[in-house]
Amino acid sequence: RRSSDLINSEGERFMERYAPVAKDLASRDVVSRSMTIEMREGRGCGPDKDHVFLQLHHLPPQQLAMRLPGISETAMIFAGVDVTKEPIPVLPTVHYNMGGIPTNFRGQVIIHKAGEDKVVPGLYACGEAASASVHGANRLGANSLLDLVVFGRACALTIAELNKPGDAIPSVKPNAGEASVANLDKIRFANGSIRTSELRISMQKTMQNHAAVFRTGPVLQEGCEKLSAIANSMDDLKTFDRGIVWNTDLVETLELQNLMLCALQTIYGAEARKESRGAHAREDYKVRIDEYDYSKPLEGQQKKPFVEHWRKHTLSQVDQNWKVSLSYRPVIDVTLNEEDCATVPPAIRSY
Repeated sequence: RRSSDLINSEGERFMERYAPVAKDLASRDVVSRSMTIEMREGRGCGPDKDHVFLQLHHLPPQQLAMRLPGISETAMIFAGVDVTKEPIPVLPTVHYNMGGIPTNFRGQVIIHKAGEDKVVPGLYACGEAASASVHGANRLGANSLLDLVVFGRACALTIAELNKPGDAIPSVKPNAGEASVANLDKIRFANGSIRTSELRISMQKTMQNHAAVFRTGPVLQEGCEKLSAIANSMDDLKTFDRGIVWNTDLVETLELQNLMLCALQTIYGAEARKESRGAHAREDYKVRIDEYDYSKPLEGQQKKPFVEHWRKHTLSQVDQNWKVSLSYRPVIDVTLNEEDCATVPPAIRSY
């Protein structure tokens, strides 16, 4: 018995064309690319042809209730779909943010100045919010829970080492926190012309259309322009709930601020990176550009200067006017202890 079926607008189980053996059980990146191709070639479902269908209703209702209760409930809540009778609208989306706040191996947040990494005293980050630069040991080599546990523990150990009970606490500025409170009030009493939900869907569609699975220069450039215009509309938001108790209007707008920050940095960083690397797959720059050609013996090769290759971290900042600025920092190549864990040299990703 089939477990599930992905179908396009023509009712075709299209994964049989892309992965004849694995079909719907192919790896996530293969399925995402296949779904995207179907939509780009006009075989998407719905009035906007912006999704495909996942069919589960060929399975017995008892089996769905026992084996897939979470999916069944989610489909009903968010799509109004009864999975025992109707297909679920689905599309490729983000399941993990591979960038984040730069940290060292101890969980300390770092900034890159004058060619050196410098610790920001007292500031820590771990998990999906952070970028500890473990180069795939968290994704897809392991999983994000391991990442969270390892670097969460590292943060705790570092804090315990550097801070002792009774240590003096630095003085706090008299206006500390005022900006955050002012932001809350600005949102609660926003009286522009655009609803939060309307701006969020504009941002979402722009990212899906211009910075999704397949990327090209002109499409990314257009996406940067569109997203900057959308971001500048944040000052024209309109909210309706002026209260402070269970204010979902406030929460959704705060979430939109965070989403906008991530979206801007993602698409501007992608447009600037003229290569393909990992999940960043460009159709106009399909080759990964390292300091050496790792598909060939390194002997006799001349190392490319830092500005001529892309094996480096993108550092991005967004100012109060939603303007993105980019810089770069080198990748940390060597482990802390060669005897405990030997350094793994870069290699071409192939299957």
